[in-house]
Amino acid sequence: MSEGALSPIVVEGRNCWRIERADKARMIVDAADYYALLKELMAGAKERILLIGWDFDPRIALCPDEKGEGEALGHYLLRLAHDAPDRDIDILRWNFGGLKQYLSPAIVTMIARWKLTRSISFRMDSAHPFGCSHHQKVAVFDDHLAVCGGIDVAARRWDTRDHSDEDPRRTDPDDKPYMPWHDSTMILAGPVGNALAELGNERWQRATKKPLREVKGDGENWPETLEADFFGVDVAISRTRAEYDGYEEIREIEQLYLDMIAAAQRFIYFENQYFTSAKIAAAIAERLNEDDPPEFVLVMPKQADGWLEQMAMDAARVQLVREIAKAKHGDRLRVYVPHTEGGEAIYVHAKTAIVDDRMIRVGSANMNNRSMGLDSECDVTIDAALAANTGVEPTIRRLRESLIAEHLGVEPSEVGRAFEGSGSLVTAIEALRGSEGRTLELLDLTKPGPFDQYIAEHELLDPESPDAMFDAIPERGMRKNWHKGKAWISRHRSFGRRSD
Repeated sequence: MSEGALSPIVVEGRNCWRIERADKARMIVDAADYYALLKELMAGAKERILLIGWDFDPRIALCPDEKGEGEALGHYLLRLAHDAPDRDIDILRWNFGGLKQYLSPAIVTMIARWKLTRSISFRMDSAHPFGCSHHQKVAVFDDHLAVCGGIDVAARRWDTRDHSDEDPRRTDPDDKPYMPWHDSTMILAGPVGNALAELGNERWQRATKKPLREVKGDGENWPETLEADFFGVDVAISRTRAEYDGYEEIREIEQLYLDMIAAAQRFIYFENQYFTSAKIAAAIAERLNEDDPPEFVLVMPKQADGWLEQMAMDAARVQLVREIAKAKHGDRLRVYVPHTEGGEAIYVHAKTAIVDDRMIRVGSANMNNRSMGLDSECDVTIDAALAANTGVEPTIRRLRESLIAEHLGVEPSEVGRAFEGSGSLVTAIEALRGSEGRTLELLDLTKPGPFDQYIAEHELLDPESPDAMFDAIPERGMRKNWHKGKAWISRHRSFGRRSD
């Protein structure tokens, strides 16, 4: 690697909407820590609590006891409203995904109680094209402090970083146990929180035709006991939004994925739920055809959650990984599945990416077609090449080592030593992963059956835009997008790399 100055990967108007200052920022891993923090943040808010999500379940306990029981979120919000009736509590969730909630008497009763509470506003968001979902997960407090990432405030999400086998706290509101679950988000304070509040207000206004009440937005309610990872850094906000009702299409997230792949010099470490974007896969394959390419490590679930998702996502992932493996240095791509001490696969819902320890990205966007141009998404990124972010590389490295150590059941220092000794992320992981117990196992790449293969090749359940859903089958599909990604990377191969 040359010793020139880093060129920023994030560029306003290209792959991000805004770059704003965060006075403090911290990555939060797994929902147990996030839900405990969320409870504290909501209690500390003075003027407004704004919660935006793909899913939202008022029955869950934010801080379950050893039996998996605790005060339900819905009751907690009612208590907050009683204690501070002048503080707004505004909740916006995707409408179609929320329809099933009306089958639960407990949820219907709670929503009715909220509607009778002046300070609580619960709304369903249907302001999107047919077939789209609102997938952003954003929480904003007093228009100053915000959380943005991949964790829904919903059932079957709570878990600790231990991902213990048969944890009695890992049960849903119907008292049914669920699989170990890995996730991530980021808390940010300062002007970037104001920007995320603007995003939230726009979503609210589109959904309800009314703006949120103005608040001062100048508070400082960062929890005293929460140690920040970053201080005084600039943060990029990237979005996906489908064209709808006079609002233009936004594909900043797709562009940022491609730019990251072009800029990487040593490695990209991904944690993601899906890998079905042929554009992204082709860009990786083209990099792996270079003489000395970076490594690409993906940590993913063993299979998608739900039979329809498995049909749409799992077969496409296998086909793309098998295609990438044909590249000159195809062995520099590894796809791993984390497992518990007892050997159960951990479901990876996180959407995290780390490039060369110089950039960290956390958000809601998967590496599937929907997240590129159909569903609404929001990611935040800290890039060391921005002037305000000089010196953040050791912090990003520490976060990467912590994530890998979590999956391998070792100390972060062991990950650091293994990487420093080999200079290779793949070699370090291979040296540390065991054959049993807490570990990372290689993804099974057995070729899918003909029906699943047909669904995957034609992207029938994973379109990249509203229009793509209605394209004739010969005009759509994985091969077409593969060629688009290949052509793009050939034109932008040196984007974001060090200058001489």
